[in-house]
Amino acid sequence: MPEVADITDNERWIVRSTLIERYGEEVEVQLADADIRLRPSDRELSPVPVFYWERDGCHFVIFKSGDRRYRCQFYYRLYQQLGTGVPEYDDLTECVVSLLQVQADHEAKERGDI
Repeated sequence: MPEVADITDNERWIVRSTLIERYGEEVEVQLADADIRLRPSDRELSPVPVFYWERDGCHFVIFKSGDRRYRCQFYYRLYQQLGTGVPEYDDLTECVVSLLQVQADHEAKERGDI
């Protein structure tokens, strides 16, 4: 089973700077680990590094699923998990920006703005 490398300083910088650009202030990002299936056919779960942060009652998660491979989702409650519709990204910046945009669109729709 291939091991997924830890999150790099460059990846941390990408997430941190994108969140500062989005929110206009520093956001506490936690690094964690999660167990996921790297491929749909996998029977076993593999440990992967994760970015996690919260903002206004919403929880955001980006899973590093390989070299230049990222998955993302956001949720308000564990049973209400949402994503971007893209199974996996090969660019972390695109992953973070898409996640933030889809979440902002979801919030606007919930408020009735769109």
